[in-house]
Amino acid sequence: MLTEAKRRGLADLPPLVSDSLLALIAMANADTRPDKIDVGVGVYRDGEGRTPIMAAVRKAEEGLHASQETKSYLGGVGDKRFADLLRPIVLGAHADDDRIVGLQTPGGCGALFLALRLIAAANPEARVFMGTPTWLNHPPMTRGARLEIAEYRHYDPVARAIDFGAMIAALEGARPGDVALLHACCHNPTGADLSEDQWREVVRVVSERGLIPLIDFAYQGFGRGLEADRFGVELMLEACDEVLITQSCDKNFAVYRDRVGCLFVKAPSADLARFSLTHILQIAREAWSMPPDHGAACVRIVLDEPDLRAEWHAELEAMHGRIRMVREKIAGADPRLAYIAEQQGMFSMLPLSVEQVKKLRSDHSIYMTDNARANLVGIADNGLDRFCAAIVEAMNG
Repeated sequence: MLTEAKRRGLADLPPLVSDSLLALIAMANADTRPDKIDVGVGVYRDGEGRTPIMAAVRKAEEGLHASQETKSYLGGVGDKRFADLLRPIVLGAHADDDRIVGLQTPGGCGALFLALRLIAAANPEARVFMGTPTWLNHPPMTRGARLEIAEYRHYDPVARAIDFGAMIAALEGARPGDVALLHACCHNPTGADLSEDQWREVVRVVSERGLIPLIDFAYQGFGRGLEADRFGVELMLEACDEVLITQSCDKNFAVYRDRVGCLFVKAPSADLARFSLTHILQIAREAWSMPPDHGAACVRIVLDEPDLRAEWHAELEAMHGRIRMVREKIAGADPRLAYIAEQQGMFSMLPLSVEQVKKLRSDHSIYMTDNARANLVGIADNGLDRFCAAIVEAMNG
């Protein structure tokens, strides 16, 4: 007699490791102290501690509201004009290369989702070489694509600098067809970016080893500026036949909740690029079918209208200026923090232990991740002095 198979259902789901950042956000939200400082969540804040809607984006929204006549689907590629307008910003001198295809995605995460699954479809045996620490969502997204992760040390916490020797040694040990996951600029979580000479060496190794570069470009304009921040992207496009670039407008247009991103894929030929796009669209069809329109439409309007584009660029420069100001302020608070002025973007790893981080939460209502990653522009201007004093006090034990 056949034994009846045990029915399995939702009660049999395996336990998950909780997302530490989401847990931190909940902890900070529950703190009712009025002088609370949250440098855990990764959003840009202005001097008043707000994440406002950019004026250029607000005007674009008003124009969209007045002119939009339908909410019908745009199709799998989303807003094609949006992707075309981003090409010169993201790709620079390679904007007109017909071997590069691009399509709209739901934020940078959507672009990463498509890129990793495209890689897995082409080569399930590919290993993704990933420096540590990296953005918290890189490992689970890579595992979700059923790809193996090969870790190496990106950052030396003692020297407060990139462990470039470890990086090159790891990439030189990769097999042809393996993936090099790289941050284009404003490294999250360390703020430690490759120099131009280091980029040249990475490009040389990636090209000579036949690796596929997957470049996460989430913070363009927050580092050295729109053009300077794509330095490594342009070098890699020049040297390699296959390149994947995952781009996000969420930060430099401050449209976080609208989820606006783009995936660019370079193939060895225009025909192969178009063929790759058919695979990408199939993956997207199985995930979200069609991308959302509103945020991308607003970005498209901003970039299409010269006055709005100039206004957006000025606003982005002001955001970049605040990032530099805050970095210099914190770096000047103590010689042990001087390295912060040399780094780029919103994030840095502070020289604090887990115990010191927890004490900052309990004693000073300052919230950051356990590894002391801090979003430095999460602090309003009126909280900077208190933040600096508390960090120095923590370092002093």
